[in-house]
Amino acid sequence: MADTTTAEKPISVHSLVFRSLKRTHDLFLANQNTPILPDEAADSISRKLKAKDQYGTVLTLPKGMKPHVKSVVGTNEITTENNNDDTSHTTDEPVNEPLTTTMTNTDVSSTTPMSTALVLANKPQQPSNQLQALVSKKPASVMPKPQWHAPWKLMRVISGHLGWVRCVDVEPANEWFVTGAADRVIKIWDLASGTLKLSLTGHVSTVRGVAVSTRQPYLFSCGEDKQVKCWDLECNKVIRHYHGHLSAIYALSLHPTLDILVSCGRDSVARVWDMRTKAQIHCLTGHTNTVADVKTQAADPEVVTGSHDSTIRFWDLAAGRTYCTLTHHKKSVRSLAVHPKWYTMASASPDNIKEWKFPKGEFIQNLSGHNAIVNSLAANADNVLVSGADNGSLYFWDWKTGYNFQRLQTIPQPGSIDPEMGIYAMTFDHSGSRLITCEADKTIKIYKEDETATEQTHPVDWAPNIFKRKRY
Repeated sequence: MADTTTAEKPISVHSLVFRSLKRTHDLFLANQNTPILPDEAADSISRKLKAKDQYGTVLTLPKGMKPHVKSVVGTNEITTENNNDDTSHTTDEPVNEPLTTTMTNTDVSSTTPMSTALVLANKPQQPSNQLQALVSKKPASVMPKPQWHAPWKLMRVISGHLGWVRCVDVEPANEWFVTGAADRVIKIWDLASGTLKLSLTGHVSTVRGVAVSTRQPYLFSCGEDKQVKCWDLECNKVIRHYHGHLSAIYALSLHPTLDILVSCGRDSVARVWDMRTKAQIHCLTGHTNTVADVKTQAADPEVVTGSHDSTIRFWDLAAGRTYCTLTHHKKSVRSLAVHPKWYTMASASPDNIKEWKFPKGEFIQNLSGHNAIVNSLAANADNVLVSGADNGSLYFWDWKTGYNFQRLQTIPQPGSIDPEMGIYAMTFDHSGSRLITCEADKTIKIYKEDETATEQTHPVDWAPNIFKRKRY
């Protein structure tokens, strides 16, 4: 007869210890900052013992000796009477009162008159209820539970490029998106169907950055050929060139309210261009290595750059100089992401993903766990932050709490080798419901949320981090 009993899965000692630690933490969390109530009987005994120990030899005078501080005694008696009248509602006992039956006073006789040679300053203590009111009660530290997010799944794979796909951007109407690749071609794709609409040729090296203008029918591109081009999408040809970079250009960004664009690259500077006149407005110098990414926004700081020298710089656009430098990262900063609603940003480095608060760059928190070279970041308005690495891993984070709620591993295109799994760029569409990734297997992948998932089918598997967080 077959044994129908099911063997329970053994639980590791580490899991048991962590469960016990968490239960203990949850048990005492509410009482962490609660003050201990004063014990009046113990305080009274302590005062009497102290008085006997330190002033026992002068509490009583020898027989026949007269006190010589009458005036002081009289004044102190008046003061004591006034204090007794003011604090008649208190229950504190004077220090020089003999010990009660709990602590018998064997040296001082109850019939002996109390000495006035030494006057003890009896400062009445506040009652216990007032003492508790004066103690600042800090609220119990509550670790916020992360917001539930639906898991993401692969929706579509688009092939068409003949080289690594290095950059992507979505047009303002959310109808199409544009990609640039190592095959020197810029391709425009329909977002709904994934079909190719247009191919633009003109670069002579890898296209590293594309940006669609929200104010004019222009598309801007940059590449490793040191060129920044402005394409007119009404006639599909280049109408402007911006010359000045001394080496490969790695990223560009358009200012949301001004007719300027900022490009950065391997010459360790970020250059600010006037769209119409093609003139260079500023050359933002200060980084000591390749500037990997640049972001612009309408509020201060208007320009943010991340560099391989492991620093992030906030730039004053009017003065053309740095007003804040963040040196918290220990390795190259390869990507930046600005939250579409909150006044915050995130930066990616192989050591950590860090979140910052504008405008002064206050450190918020670390997002640890993505142990790879993170090449790209993207954030949407639903507080979902996505990081993509060179090993093909996709990590989905809750922006507010830093909780990693999903991990995906990209699948290389058939015919590609395993090293060609890197994710070089990604972005959300303007609705925040589609994630577009550009990968080293020459494909573009589109992800979407799982519509069938609920909070019951995919619960938040979260435990509070009871260990002390790092300062930076």
